[in-house]
Amino acid sequence: MDSTRQQGAAQESNGAVIFFDGRSSRRRTVSLSFADALEISEAATAPVLWAYDDIREADHPQGLLRVRCLSAPPLARLEIRNPTIAAKLVSRCTRLADDRLDGRALARIVGWSLAAVISIVAVILFAIPLAADRLAPLVPRALERRIGDAAEAQIKTILGNTTCKTAAGQRAFDKLLRELRQAASLNTSVDSEVLSTSIPNALALPGGKVILFSGLLDKANSPDEIAGVLAHEFGHLKRRDTMRNLIHDSGTSFLVGLLFGDVTGAGALVFASRTLLTSSYSRDVEQNADTFSMDVMQKLGRSPKPMGELLFRVTGKQGDSGLSIIASHPLTEDRLKRMSSADRPPSGAPLLSPTEWTQLKAICGAKS
Repeated sequence: MDSTRQQGAAQESNGAVIFFDGRSSRRRTVSLSFADALEISEAATAPVLWAYDDIREADHPQGLLRVRCLSAPPLARLEIRNPTIAAKLVSRCTRLADDRLDGRALARIVGWSLAAVISIVAVILFAIPLAADRLAPLVPRALERRIGDAAEAQIKTILGNTTCKTAAGQRAFDKLLRELRQAASLNTSVDSEVLSTSIPNALALPGGKVILFSGLLDKANSPDEIAGVLAHEFGHLKRRDTMRNLIHDSGTSFLVGLLFGDVTGAGALVFASRTLLTSSYSRDVEQNADTFSMDVMQKLGRSPKPMGELLFRVTGKQGDSGLSIIASHPLTEDRLKRMSSADRPPSGAPLLSPTEWTQLKAICGAKS
């Protein structure tokens, strides 16, 4: 094309054309020349050349043609609002729509995406629990203790490092633990303590650590109530449930994050999805620990019902809360009903004498 024809092409392509060079966010008002390649010109700068065969249509609203170029930076875009200029460009770009999805291609993508989602959900629901059950017993005890020590340090950083241990109260506590450990047939050592906090709870940590919060002890009315809770935690220790949950939750979190992606606003969705997917697994684990506690109490000739009564006293009725679908434990009223159904008149000796029970209740009388 001679210089006269080139000038004519440039003049007739002047119009509302915006160019983003892909290296900065600055909007550039340019003119186009339709020579052997598309020439994108801005005042006082050398033109940018785009080969027609490399130009592809990008997503754009109605009334605007937006195109990109395979040989340009990935974020480079050309936006044309003038329909005449847009028509001239479209007529020269024979491969403009090569990247546009047809119906069959879109259906394939949707189909494979659904298959991927179903596969991930199946792994979360079936493979991860199985892997957690298989892997937890293989974790070395030394590693499990280190994890438990780290968790304990974190708990005490949050709640305070005040351990209750009056001499008489500690003797009563140790006696109760010995009775329970023997009935539970635990073949590992158990390190237990009472932590001074108003929170009514108890928990088992990896490596054989059980912590009873003094807030729960304050609400208890009998040794059997606390014994049932401690036996429940012993059940977690015997099955190494804390390691199972750690493996299960870590795998679930990874796959749910993979499923939804790390995009703005996805955090809450990932958290909610992971909670729903792991809560049923947690309920099964807790129900198994309840069963273990009931068996231990019956071996001791004591009723499992007091534990359920203590839990109900702490939480109240949960079924009306509307959040039962994401509860990590079975509903307290269901647990009480189940334990009440196994209630029998005591056939074994009291686990603590009235004096020892009073001493245990007063274990936080001196704090260190």
